[in-house]
Amino acid sequence: MSLSDTSNADTPKLFSPLTQRDLTLSNRIVISPMCQHAADDGRATDWHLVHLGKFALGGAGLVFTESTAVSPHGRIGFADLGLWRDDQIAPLKRVVDFVQAQGVPIGVQLAHAGRKAGSQPLWDGGRAFTRDQLRFQDGSHWRRLGPSALSAGPGWSVPDALQSDEIATVVEQFGAATRRAQAAGFDAIELHFGHGYLIASFLSPISNQRTDGYGGDLRGRMRLACEVAQRVRAGWPDTKPLFCRISAVDGAEGGWSVDDSAALARELSRCGVDVIDVSSGGLTEETRKLTVPRGLGFQVDFARRIKQEAGVTTQAVGMIVDGNQAEQILQSGAADLIAIAREALNDPYWPRRAREDLLLPSDYSTWPKRHGIWLAKRDEQMGDILRERRDAVARQRHQTGHDKAGIDKGSN
Repeated sequence: MSLSDTSNADTPKLFSPLTQRDLTLSNRIVISPMCQHAADDGRATDWHLVHLGKFALGGAGLVFTESTAVSPHGRIGFADLGLWRDDQIAPLKRVVDFVQAQGVPIGVQLAHAGRKAGSQPLWDGGRAFTRDQLRFQDGSHWRRLGPSALSAGPGWSVPDALQSDEIATVVEQFGAATRRAQAAGFDAIELHFGHGYLIASFLSPISNQRTDGYGGDLRGRMRLACEVAQRVRAGWPDTKPLFCRISAVDGAEGGWSVDDSAALARELSRCGVDVIDVSSGGLTEETRKLTVPRGLGFQVDFARRIKQEAGVTTQAVGMIVDGNQAEQILQSGAADLIAIAREALNDPYWPRRAREDLLLPSDYSTWPKRHGIWLAKRDEQMGDILRERRDAVARQRHQTGHDKAGIDKGSN
């Protein structure tokens, strides 16, 4: 693992470069994977080109695709992206080429949904598919898979418990998807080991009741995660970074803990994982019994603990809403990278707004030239009027950020 932090006192940490292996990010803002349910049999469409392309124009340091299935059985929904077939490479490469042409690196999140495979998009209700709905268009059956024959909760069918040879197949599916990711030209891979999907279900003692080498104690339950990470690292260039998203706690009583996550992070680092992307929850409906209180930056302390206890590079995610908050997280040492998702949907130019939050002067040289030249000319023409207005807005945002932080601190 190679980490280079080139921040200095004159530049906010949010806008200082960070190098992982041979990849240097121009800033610490990462666009988090967001399911779009817009693929055509796993293939990227024009929707993905526009969806991901606008974040590159918006000034992020790194953009990730949505959860991309390594197997047709590993899709969250029918219209997920996939890299289980070679014909899915070219449509993704089109997206990769556009994002990189804007000077922004792009990564792919590889995933297997496991026992949570097969559900409707949120706009259609988000419900688990029935057994009758778990069918491919060619008539073959879509299997839910897990470590044990235990459902993910009400409405979910009982998954097939994976046999040893099937576990080996899953590991190889991640390896094959890695080869395809390299062919598509991606700059980074993120492994999805959180939110109750296949690997997370092996980690938790709630969902994993196996008695073989893939169950039992913590080491046994971590075995599949480590095998997948090792397989992907072996097939991924040494020059390119490997991220991994985990759920710091799985949200179930008696389940996966932050201490377990720190142990997993140490093992993953030994396997060649460079960045631990720290989320939480998602294992079962039991999250209603053991909730993580939601507020601004509600998962940041998980990232802090894992960074401190495992000595790894971490990425914070979850209700990070403006540049001041993001900068405070980095300055506190809780994380090295900031991931945003819904805030970027609300404003694809969030990274550029964050510069204003931090009272940085406008720098249109960092914008796409087809935009920056006109904006610079606008500033020149409007002169002091625009600058005074922008300063007033920045002061208001700065004060609002302090107010929000105070409210959030008081609520916890």
